[in-house]
Formats: sequence, C-alpha cells, structure tokens
Amino acid sequence: MKYTVIIPARFQSSRLPGKPLADIAGKPMIQRVYESASASDAEQIIVATDNQKVFDTVKGFGGEVCMTSETHESGTDRLQEVAAQYHFDEEHIVVNVQGDEPLIPAAVINQVARNLDSNPDVSAATLSESITNKTVLFDPNCVKVVADKNGRACYFSRAPIPWVRDAFAEGAESLPDSPLFQRHIGIYAYRVGMLNRFVQWPIGGLESLEKLEQLRILENGENIHVQEACEVVPGGVDTPEDLIRIQAEFGV
Repeated sequence: MKYTVIIPARFQSSRLPGKPLADIAGKPMIQRVYESASASDAEQIIVATDNQKVFDTVKGFGGEVCMTSETHESGTDRLQEVAAQYHFDEEHIVVNVQGDEPLIPAAVINQVARNLDSNPDVSAATLSESITNKTVLFDPNCVKVVADKNGRACYFSRAPIPWVRDAFAEGAESLPDSPLFQRHIGIYAYRVGMLNRFVQWPIGGLESLEKLEQLRILENGENIHVQEACEVVPGGVDTPEDLIRIQAEFGV
C-alpha cells in the first residue's frame, strides 16, 4: 500500500498566531509534526501552507512543501489543491495529519491509511477513542461519532450521542459501561477522487449547524470508516496552554 501524508499548516490562528512556527525544544512545531509523520510508512510527506515563512522554514529543515491558496475555508480544500498540483490519481490515498499535532503516533497514521485501503466501498477513514467520562460526552468541543457494526460512521455530533434515555433522564452521574461512547479523533485518510468531489459540494444543512465538515461527506451519501485508534493520540496545540503542555513533553 502506498500513501501520502499531507500536513495543512495555516499561519493564522485566532488563539495562537503563528502556530506552525511555535518553538518546541529548539524546533518549530511544523518540523516536529513532519518528523512524527516521517516515522510512518508514507512514501511522501508534504506540508501544505499559505504562508511564505512556513514555506521557507520547511524548506530550511529539508522538508517537502507546497504553497496553496490563502482563500481555502478548510484543511480538506487545501489537501485537494495539493493533490491537484501533484496530479495524484483518483485512487491515491492521502492522510491529513493536522499541523498542530507534534506527538501524533506513526502507528495511527498507518492504521487510518490501511483501513481506507482495506475498505474499497468507503471514501474516507478516520479514528476514535473511548469516552468513559460523562463530562467529556457532554462537552460540545468534543466531537462524538456513532458507527454501525461494519465500522461505517452513522453520524458525528457535538451533542452527547448515543443518548442513554433512562440513565440520563434519571440524572445519572456516570456513564454506563459501553464501547459505544466514542470521541472522534481528527485524522483522516481520503481517496483523491473523494477530495475532488468534496470541493464541488456545497455546505449542507448538517455541516452548517454542527460546524463539522465531515458531515458533508455523509450528507452526500458517501461512507466514512471509523475504528478505535490502536494507540493513544495526545491532544494537539490550540492554545498557549496547550503549547506549554507539549513543550513539557519534550522536556522544556
């Protein structure tokens, strides 16, 4: 199986400006992510950016980088532009590794690519992890996913799904013991053909309400494979507090 990792790296961030270049133990964050992705089985790692400083930084440490438009509304749109610039075949698999996850395990990158390759009837694949805490289940910043018995996503939501009718109606303080409570992990594998279709689809009603772009795929009748991650995926960097936490992981 051959696949490419693409790392979208927008320079602008409302909560952490210049995030891709934030220093982590002497290296910019984008380099840490690139190095983590390089430990996977991907045949190619490409950073996709809209910023000259990020472009020059990646070139400086010997990485491969592609300059993309500043007008993309999502990382998925940016991935599609890279795939088009590189003339990837429609069946080629690309894995979207977020540019703010310097601790992403190589094993989960391989896992999500392998899952897509092994399921020809799906257009994308992603991962999840168990939720055991009711507070997490009810947190709208934690995206939940419900899948069928074949691992096809039924729905993604910021709401607590599945809803435990009796226990929640009675005000239960804890969750029932069930593997069905799953938090979505934002790593995706896509077939390039799906990316080409995705950018042609308008934003649907569900995506507009939930602000979850993966719902655009489901709304257009295509399948997403979901599997629990084979390793724990540490949180990414969204805030200055997250950056301090990650720096501590590197001994800073």
